[in-house]
Amino acid sequence: MKVVIMAGGYATRLWPITKTKAKPLLPVGRRKIIDVIYEKVRNFGDVIVSTNKRFEGDFREWSEGKDVSIVAEESTREEEKLGAVKALAQVLSEIDDETLVVAGDNLFSFDISEFVDYYREKGKPCTCLYDVGDYELARRYGVAELSGDRIVKFLEKPKEPPSTLVGIGIYAFPAYVADLLQEYVSSSPDADNIGSFMSWLCERDELFGFSFSEGMWYDIGSPDSYIEALKMFMEHYVGKVEVDRYSKIIEPVCIEDGVRIVGRSIIGPYACVGEGCLIENSDVCESVLFKNVILRNTTIWRSLIDDECEIRRLNLSGSIIGSHAKIQRA
Repeated sequence: MKVVIMAGGYATRLWPITKTKAKPLLPVGRRKIIDVIYEKVRNFGDVIVSTNKRFEGDFREWSEGKDVSIVAEESTREEEKLGAVKALAQVLSEIDDETLVVAGDNLFSFDISEFVDYYREKGKPCTCLYDVGDYELARRYGVAELSGDRIVKFLEKPKEPPSTLVGIGIYAFPAYVADLLQEYVSSSPDADNIGSFMSWLCERDELFGFSFSEGMWYDIGSPDSYIEALKMFMEHYVGKVEVDRYSKIIEPVCIEDGVRIVGRSIIGPYACVGEGCLIENSDVCESVLFKNVILRNTTIWRSLIDDECEIRRLNLSGSIIGSHAKIQRA
């Protein structure tokens, strides 16, 4: 079996952060999103990461010391991308083996070995399902309609979901699915969404769904979902940090080396602070500060602040600030 991690998107809903950083390489504490996925799948076979030319170098740097191959499509921006299905078809055309395919921007707490065993028992295409428990919420995702454990319909963002079982970007395919993918992309104008391919596939072959009843799943498509995943997967860590006697750290946090926390500052809980940040008389909670951010007399809550920003005398909630921004209240 080969393992393919799909990491070729441009994550426009997280811009401007993801203009310069691939979403799977965003931190969840000291680890990156893709680190969590890699640890869960690497024992099932050789790992291939499918990305794009824009972020190829970053993924190659990440892969150093790991048994990982990097495959990059030629795109460098959103308008040029192949789309998930065409990118997967391109990768599978070079593989004569069964594949475990995992979206590189989904995080899950459960062990997928049961799913792999289930696939091997069926010998047919299989996908992981997760019960979101709410029909309104299910409308945001690809939803499965089942007969027993066979998927008879797979509906992308339906107005009236037939169930609350949604696809979570984990698939297991026999080798022959590579040919079906080629057939699909040559005949379908909608080749970006794997859910659409699954809908097409279940009309031509047996497609089975394996539902997880325990654990957590996060589709990291927005700042809120990213922060919720951070809260789930962050491990407490404080590096070589200067902390003023009047400042306070509330666990768990992840604070990298070279950070200075001075004055009456409160960091945490669930704050991820990159190298070289200066936090003075400021509070940071449920947020990510990337490298060399300066905060003075500022409160940051559920926000993402990119590299080299300087923010003074502001209260920010639910914000995304691009790199090198300088913002202050007069």
